[in-house]
Formats: sequence, C-alpha cells, structure tokens
Amino acid sequence: MAKYLIQIIVLGTQAVGRAFAKALRQEYQASQAAAQARRGAGGGARSGGGDSKTAAENMRLGLSVEEARQILNISPESSVEEVHKQYEHLFKINDKAKGGSFYIQSKVYRAKERLDQDLKSSDTADPTPKSPEGDSEQQSKSSQSQS
Repeated sequence: MAKYLIQIIVLGTQAVGRAFAKALRQEYQASQAAAQARRGAGGGARSGGGDSKTAAENMRLGLSVEEARQILNISPESSVEEVHKQYEHLFKINDKAKGGSFYIQSKVYRAKERLDQDLKSSDTADPTPKSPEGDSEQQSKSSQSQS
C-alpha cells in the first residue's frame, strides 16, 4: 500500500514539474517577443505602425491611436470637435460622484490625450499647403517675366 502511495506522489510531482517547466518556457518566449516588439524589430500590433516615433509615443502614453479611438468610440475620419464631444460625454458619465468608474474615466482621459498628441504631431509633420490660387499667380507672374 505504501509503495502505491509513493508512486502516486512521485508521478504527481513529475506531472506538476513538467507543467511548471512548460509554463515557464512559454512565459520566457512571450517576454522575448514583447522585448523584440518594444525595440521595433517585431512591429507588433501595439506599435500602431512601423514608424519609430509612433512606437515611442505608444510606449510613453501606454496605448496606440487605434486603442484610443476604440475607447472613445470614434472613427479615423472623426474631427477634433467629435473627439472632444465624445470625450466630454464619456468623462461625465463615468464621474465617481455619479456612480461611475474612476478607472474608465482615466482610460477616457488617456485616450483623448493620445489622440491630441497624434493630432499635434501630424499638424507639425504636415505644414499647411499653399493655396492653388497662390501657386497659379506665381506661375503666371514668372511666365510674364520670361516673355
């Protein structure tokens, strides 16, 4: 009887040990993949694109532009006014005094902050183009001066 009891304990210990080793290997592989994605080599889903500046902003603010849009429930074509309106609505309904969740309220705030940062960086990256009328006037003046 004691022999069988010892065999059961040994086999159970071996099974638990194998499962623990397998879980440890999986966690190590997952952490290596996450480290690679952070370095930009993996271009993971959280990076939001291949741009290293975008990836750095995602890391700094903790979420991507796509995640921020999902939190605020807006489309990529949404205007700044729509973003602000949706932010105000979600922030107010999640007020702690009204029985809302501070966690959700902070996620809404971070989402708006991320979208504002993205809009600010896209405004500085794409300066306002000149009007077509101004270009045609310059072309007509240069063609007149050449004549």
